[in-house]
Amino acid sequence: MAEQLMVEVAYALPNQQSILTLSVAQDATVEQIINSSGILQQYPDIDLSQQKVGVWSRTVKLTDTVKNGDRIEIYRPLIADPKDLRRRRAEKAKEEGRADKVTGGRVAGTKNA
Repeated sequence: MAEQLMVEVAYALPNQQSILTLSVAQDATVEQIINSSGILQQYPDIDLSQQKVGVWSRTVKLTDTVKNGDRIEIYRPLIADPKDLRRRRAEKAKEEGRADKVTGGRVAGTKNA
């Protein structure tokens, strides 16, 4: 009989989180574990062809295997591009005079509020 591993499958929404613990075969892939966990039935909006997955905050492929005690995480798509948000905040600061219009740094004589 193949050795069994204990793993978790996690998925979180803004107001709800699920962490399922299950025992799987040592050679089970991330995709097989997610499918056998039942989380796809619990959250039908999960689309593994579009969403990234990871183990302990590191992105992995669906074909990767896991180690005992690993937590497989299913990531939701970003609703906004972090680089775009930072650029917009910087532009707003320049317009409001909180940042130098050329360098983008703090204006001389202003304090961090």
